[in-house]
Amino acid sequence: MFGGINTIFQNHQIFKNAVNFTENFLSIRFASKKAGGSTRNKGGRRRPKHRAIHYQDGEFVQKGTMLITQNKLRCHPGLNVGFGRNGTLFAMETGKVMVTCEKIDPNLNHTWISRTYSGRNLENVYKKYFHVIPEPQHCRFKLEE
Repeated sequence: MFGGINTIFQNHQIFKNAVNFTENFLSIRFASKKAGGSTRNKGGRRRPKHRAIHYQDGEFVQKGTMLITQNKLRCHPGLNVGFGRNGTLFAMETGKVMVTCEKIDPNLNHTWISRTYSGRNLENVYKKYFHVIPEPQHCRFKLEE
């Protein structure tokens, strides 16, 4: 009587429009991958090392805080400041940072100092020294008998 369900769908106006719609857009090709670039070629875009003076004169620091990261020996450790293997200056006490310009008295047995100052006349060489002045103690003591 009807000729089957397929003839009903083919003769119906909505399905005719749907068939024409899909025929027009079947030939469009979409990108199979997003354009993200290569992950292997990172040669010229290395992450920065952030070598700088992190705390200036008069700032308050906690024990163990990095004061400076440096490649070459630009700043020297002073009072309550440690010198790391990679040239980092760090606070060994809690207190305020004080920066001074002092005449150096180098220990040429140290590898960083011998690399920087070997073979130089060291009579009038002045460098930045970083010191950490500890904050005073609370002075509240309990007397016991």
